[in-house]
Amino acid sequence: MNKRYIDLRVSEGVYVPPVTREYPEDDPYVGLYQPVYDRDFPAVDATYPYLDVSRRNRFHLWWGYALILRTLGLILRIKYGLRWRMESRTRWSRCPWTIRRALRKYDLSRGAITVANHCYRHDCASVLTSFRASSHTRIPMFAPNFKTKDQFFLKIVGGIPIPEPEAGLSAMKAFNAAFDEYNRLGYWFHIFPEAKRWDWYKPLRPFQKGAFTMAYKYNKPILPCAVTFRPRTGIWRWLGPKDEPLTQVIIGEPIYPDTTQPRAAETERLLRLTHETICRLAGIEHNPWPSSL
Repeated sequence: MNKRYIDLRVSEGVYVPPVTREYPEDDPYVGLYQPVYDRDFPAVDATYPYLDVSRRNRFHLWWGYALILRTLGLILRIKYGLRWRMESRTRWSRCPWTIRRALRKYDLSRGAITVANHCYRHDCASVLTSFRASSHTRIPMFAPNFKTKDQFFLKIVGGIPIPEPEAGLSAMKAFNAAFDEYNRLGYWFHIFPEAKRWDWYKPLRPFQKGAFTMAYKYNKPILPCAVTFRPRTGIWRWLGPKDEPLTQVIIGEPIYPDTTQPRAAETERLLRLTHETICRLAGIEHNPWPSSL
């Protein structure tokens, strides 16, 4: 059971949650979360409005970020003891303003692509609240998830469904054109390159190339983020599920693409460097998975 954990080595003091379930050993992109697809949603094809910068939609996203995401961030701080810090600092903070101030020394004027491991239901909110993301954030997402009970949240945080292969080439062209425009407008993007969520999984799985292809295409820096865990002790045992650990986010320095290099080689470099960086941020000394497949 969980042979990958045998090869996992972490730094002294790094917490690894107890393994209470069996994870796949061969295919890192298997979906372990089985949602109920019981919501109506428009067809994700060439006619879907991937680009929506209308006043109405901007208003919905503005109050969604201003109210819902901020409220969820507060709930996560209470339920999961959520906290953040920059890699260059030793002090933890539960106030996202400190992270935003720390990021001011970097050139992120045209936005960035935040990349993180996908390891629990609210990891997206955990990362977005760390730098006080605004409604100028867009997140490519698995299209069928928009038919689940999470549909409202996915839309309100700026989720954009990725067309599935059967939607055809025209749908993918429309999706790409929308992100071209979002990039021109200086939007931030957030991507989980592990693709599927594996709850409380400590090893870092292989990355898919989408985030890094996008970083090269748009000359946008990657902002690596590691969602890590710590044991649930003290009062926290009464504020959340006792069988789930507390969470924290460690944010590394931006990784800038070198667009003078060939696209394929630079995309691979960005992928490997980001994978290595997140392993380091997570305190993983030896990871049982390769950086890509």
